[in-house]
Amino acid sequence: MKFTKMHGIGNDYVYVNCFQEKVDNPSEVAKFVSDRHFGVGSDGLILIKPSQIADCEMDMYNLDGSQGAMCGNGIRCVAKYVYDYGIAPKTTLRIATKSGIKEVNLTVENGKVSLVRVNMGSPILEASKIPVVSDQSQAVNQPIEVNGHTYYFTGVSMGNPHAVVYLDDVDNLDIEKIGPAFEKHPVFPDRVNTEFVKVIDRKTLKMRVWERGSGETLACGTGACAVAVSSILNNLTEEEVTVKLLGGDLKIHWDHQENLVYMTGRPPQFLTGRSRFPDTYRHNTDRA
Repeated sequence: MKFTKMHGIGNDYVYVNCFQEKVDNPSEVAKFVSDRHFGVGSDGLILIKPSQIADCEMDMYNLDGSQGAMCGNGIRCVAKYVYDYGIAPKTTLRIATKSGIKEVNLTVENGKVSLVRVNMGSPILEASKIPVVSDQSQAVNQPIEVNGHTYYFTGVSMGNPHAVVYLDDVDNLDIEKIGPAFEKHPVFPDRVNTEFVKVIDRKTLKMRVWERGSGETLACGTGACAVAVSSILNNLTEEEVTVKLLGGDLKIHWDHQENLVYMTGRPPQFLTGRSRFPDTYRHNTDRA
């Protein structure tokens, strides 16, 4: 199976061009390729597929085989891929995802994508739609008991559910212990991605993220968007902020007039390769 390994500020996935390839059992393939010892090594699998309603369709699978609705850094990589390889050589792309069609604007230099700006859509703040168990219509600065300690989180969905938690120190956080406790907390019926955030100033945030189904990753685009929205709701930042992640920076702008969130980041990087998978991973649907 031909694949392309790409990353957006360290958020790495294995990409398969399904205009040419067929993947019969993506959940098992995702688990196989994501293994950093016996597979390719990645945060998951993304399939780039033909679409009748957009320039292409993106299907995303986490490293545990579960399917995600949206991936911010993933869609930036897909946009660069379909432009650079001539699948959709347009500077404005429409990419279909499980959370709707997203518009992506590209800056091109010397025939290659050099900057990607994604219209991530409107944030979902209604607690029941995120979903978050809450006695309020919105879960803003809501207390939660995790591992015997009370934290306060703000719930936002950008296609995936997010819980944003503000801390004085994120560098020394034992995220391997606290991340799973948040992810599987009964307050979050569909599990949750958790962002642990330090406010540097009113235009700069620093975050670490625990992604449901993947664990800690170097970056999360939807998470950065959720952090920006949450920080405005809590009157901590302005409309446009720089979010500093372990893998690099993303610039997030929440346009209040349009109620749309825009994400801009430096161009993704890619490395093309080829892998041969056992038939059990490609065809055994009983294991999906």
